[in-house]
Amino acid sequence: MNVVPELKPDDYATDQEVRWCPGCGDYAILKAMRKVLSDVGADPEQTVFISGIGCAARFPYYMETYGFHTIHGRAAAIATGTKLANPDLDIWLVSGDGDSLSIGGNHLMHLLRRDIDLTYLLFNNEIYGLTKGQASPTSRPGTVTPSSPSGSYDRPAHAVAFALGSGAGFIARSYDVAQPHLVATMKRAREHRGTSFVEILQNCIVYNADIFADVTDKKVAGDAQIHLEHGAPLVFGKDGDKGLIFDVKTLSLKAVALGEGGVAEKDLLVHDETNAVLAGLLGAMDGHALPMALGVIYCAPERPAHRPAHPDRPRGDAMAALLDAHLRKGHTWHVA
Repeated sequence: MNVVPELKPDDYATDQEVRWCPGCGDYAILKAMRKVLSDVGADPEQTVFISGIGCAARFPYYMETYGFHTIHGRAAAIATGTKLANPDLDIWLVSGDGDSLSIGGNHLMHLLRRDIDLTYLLFNNEIYGLTKGQASPTSRPGTVTPSSPSGSYDRPAHAVAFALGSGAGFIARSYDVAQPHLVATMKRAREHRGTSFVEILQNCIVYNADIFADVTDKKVAGDAQIHLEHGAPLVFGKDGDKGLIFDVKTLSLKAVALGEGGVAEKDLLVHDETNAVLAGLLGAMDGHALPMALGVIYCAPERPAHRPAHPDRPRGDAMAALLDAHLRKGHTWHVA
């Protein structure tokens, strides 16, 4: 094993000019990512960033590690193959909401259900940024864009619900400028054995500016966000004076004010990140009627992750001979 010297965040930066629009949330995510790798002592020679197409897909150029800038929607498939070929690699997959949930939705679904051991970062800005602002799968109804001049009328895809439905074992959410929270969330995702899925709310300053401001703006964050901690009561509010309970009549979550009607902290729901039903309820909250959930929404009880390769598998000429024999067995024929 290579002995890795202590590296600072800037040691993971390349000599490439970072080319995103001024004010783009991707800069903040890039900064957080370099901090994560420095904090965990990641070996650049064992670290790979894989991306598809879109603004987020430039990520591999800016990380002093190995990387693939692949094709639209296929990053998950290529990341799977990379992990199968070399299970020891620390793989990060970077993709936008369009790349992930439109043309890449089928590949993402199968990556999640196979539970390949890698970390998937979905940058969600609810728009196609690179191709000049068309509506994406996550755009809200009424979003006016070049591809929806009368306002989008499609029901938006929901990243967390998609991940849960596909069998993901680890699901978390953060946002671009929440640096300490984003760093901590990505570290936790990396520690998880299996596919870790992290939705990162990302501001597209040009084509969908401040779309998440009603959740992320400091003036409203206290009431619009709830930070999840496993085993802790679901408390939120600027002064920590609100919480969530489960309404048995409607089978849904309900916000309550502590102290009103005799409600105390002991009456609140306690976050259990291993509970998939609770994860579905928390993940659906959008910061309006109920606060948006940030942090680890779901982490499945320990389960065997996909074993990409057997340690004693044949290699080199032995593997070629085995593959040739496999292809020729059974019902085969020759064409003259």
